Amino acid sequence: MPRRYAVAGTGSRARAYVRAIFQEHPEEAQLVALLDPNQGRLAFHERYVKELGGPELPQYGADDLEQMIKEQSVDRVVVTSPDHTHAAVVSRILRAGADVIVEKPLTIDADGTRQIVAAMNESGKSVVVTFNYRYSPRNSALRQVIADGEIGTVTSVEFQWVLDTRHGADYFRRWHREKKNSGGLMVHKASHHFDLVNWWIASKPTKVYASGGLFFYGSDNAAARGLGQRPARGTIEGSANDPWLLDLRTDEINRQLYLESEQYDGYLRDQDVFGPGITIEDNMAVVAEYASGARLSYSLNAHSPWEGYRVSVNGTEGRAELEVIERAAVIDDQIDPSYPSDRVIPGDVRSNGERLVLQKHWAPAVEVEIPRGVGGHGGGDRLLYDDLFKGPGNDPLGRAADVHDGVRAVAVGIAANQSLATGQPVVIADLELGGWV
Repeated sequence: MPRRYAVAGTGSRARAYVRAIFQEHPEEAQLVALLDPNQGRLAFHERYVKELGGPELPQYGADDLEQMIKEQSVDRVVVTSPDHTHAAVVSRILRAGADVIVEKPLTIDADGTRQIVAAMNESGKSVVVTFNYRYSPRNSALRQVIADGEIGTVTSVEFQWVLDTRHGADYFRRWHREKKNSGGLMVHKASHHFDLVNWWIASKPTKVYASGGLFFYGSDNAAARGLGQRPARGTIEGSANDPWLLDLRTDEINRQLYLESEQYDGYLRDQDVFGPGITIEDNMAVVAEYASGARLSYSLNAHSPWEGYRVSVNGTEGRAELEVIERAAVIDDQIDPSYPSDRVIPGDVRSNGERLVLQKHWAPAVEVEIPRGVGGHGGGDRLLYDDLFKGPGNDPLGRAADVHDGVRAVAVGIAANQSLATGQPVVIADLELGGWV
């Protein structure tokens, strides 16, 4: 019999899980209920389920979580609600008797990790964190190179990630722009990246120092650069002439999920990236120490003209270098906040692609073949859903992430946020994250 699933949080990310259940995993999973405080988003997913050939599903409000699990005999809940709700929602689900699949990040602060760990200990139920980047073939290939001992013992990692002016800017339009909601990009976005490092080198972080700030987006920066008076929202007449503004009317999904649904909770999906009230950073740097003795040097820029990442892993016997260009340039005025596509943008200097190079000491560099990935997140999404709904099986790369991995990933970001606030290095053990780091 397929396991009985519910989805808590019916924003845009929920669509991928709903589609996977009905189209790819109907034998393993049965969607039996939807939960969200917003009636408009519930109605959107009701229509979406019908398009996929599914039945009319019971719908519940945020206060009815335990009732939903009991009435619908839910085995597992997929949590795709905003980051700051994860700790409370996940804990309630566990105590109500269901297992959890939660979108990264696990939570946004130390209190949240302690709350989730306590609920797991009391309930005996499980939590899986969806780190889909582990499943991307290029990242798995780097993990394999390190695990095979090709570069010896890892001594350091250099990691640079750049978000472009479509994808990166979008975090400054929506709820992520306030650190109280997302933990900032140090937690919301970089937890992906810190998890990759933890997984690649098979070690856990112990100490973090961070520096950064809001240097590009926000009203103060706009004023300093003389951008002048700007509209508070993108959904206005003439906004198509401004590449920084998002008009929710130009995309049918955005129109239904957000513009037509804001009447129920007042959430504005299209705020100006140069408006007031932004409390997260757009430029960040981190130095982290690991139990193995390795060191991490990491940076994130959220206003780059291209998107992708470069990572170099140094070892006692050589070096592995991975470069990924997900979007070579943002060259038009049509705003598309969705995840960067695989389409190639013409250009002689930079083009979409990926390359993994291994160079051992006293030897020339060689290129390591990367299997072709298909679908979102470099081909990681489809493989992740297979693991979630079928079970990971015997995976020598250990790509399935549990709550320990989720805690370790956010531990770096939580420590980094504290370091940003104090200007001092932070020992992760001092954060008391539930004892699971």
